[in-house]
Amino acid sequence: MSSTNPKNYESTPSKKVAFLGLGVMGYPMAGHLHLAGHSVVVYNRSTAKSIAFQEEYTPAAHGLTPAEAVKDADIVFCCVGNDDDLRSVVLGNSGAFAGMKKGAILVDHTTASANIARELYAAAQGLGLHFVDAPVSGGQAGAQNGMLTVMCGGDQAAFDAVQPTAMAFSRAFTRMGEAGAGQLTKMVNQICIAGLVQGLSEAVAFGQKAGLDVNLVLDVIGKGAAQSWQLDNRGKTMVADKFDFGFAVDWMRKDLGLVLDESKRNGARLPVTALVDQFYADVQAMGGQRWDTSSLVKRLK
Repeated sequence: MSSTNPKNYESTPSKKVAFLGLGVMGYPMAGHLHLAGHSVVVYNRSTAKSIAFQEEYTPAAHGLTPAEAVKDADIVFCCVGNDDDLRSVVLGNSGAFAGMKKGAILVDHTTASANIARELYAAAQGLGLHFVDAPVSGGQAGAQNGMLTVMCGGDQAAFDAVQPTAMAFSRAFTRMGEAGAGQLTKMVNQICIAGLVQGLSEAVAFGQKAGLDVNLVLDVIGKGAAQSWQLDNRGKTMVADKFDFGFAVDWMRKDLGLVLDESKRNGARLPVTALVDQFYADVQAMGGQRWDTSSLVKRLK
């Protein structure tokens, strides 16, 4: 990544930062922080991943626990799997909150529930710390290219303090409101994607059944009102029956579960989203747990 990375870093003051969680998103995000000139300490449940990061991005360091990794950090970034993972790295005697210095800020990039965001925000306030929920959109490619869209919830002062540093891996870093607002905005994002991918899947399947040159069809309709990121980036890979382009079906189902749980609380009616969630369950049953989300088309063929 470091040798071919197209990101142009703006000049920002160097910060001491920590990054918790070096998965397909976290590893390149932490890498961008290093390349932007920040002092980076990382933590990952698999220590081998932390050591690999340290070797690639010398003089980065790693901690054996979240508390150890964050002890000198001004800003702690986190990107793990779900609510339970988040609690495990943030709370408890070896969690991030136990090691952070007073006034430090934890920015969580996990796609999680709005409830956990509010819970951790309140816990941080009680410890003299700050918490910003900041889920991302843009997938693995966005993380690798440092071009993620980040939607944030939390106090304005904490947001303002972290934004310049977070732009190392972001194309947009926007405060959406109070604690939990970032997670709610990500839910809106996933609702949109679910409907768009299903519509595109049906269009591709219909075009193939009709005997059309579907790649040519996509070129033509992509210049009109049907244009979307999904059409531009996933239409032809659907036609080619290729589904290894990032965000996995298992993760989408986790996200849609969060959406549907929240809709029960707020009364929103989501008939299409609920149906597409079941379509993704069909894809899982076909063995497509790790296929990317455009694999919805597989169940139509």
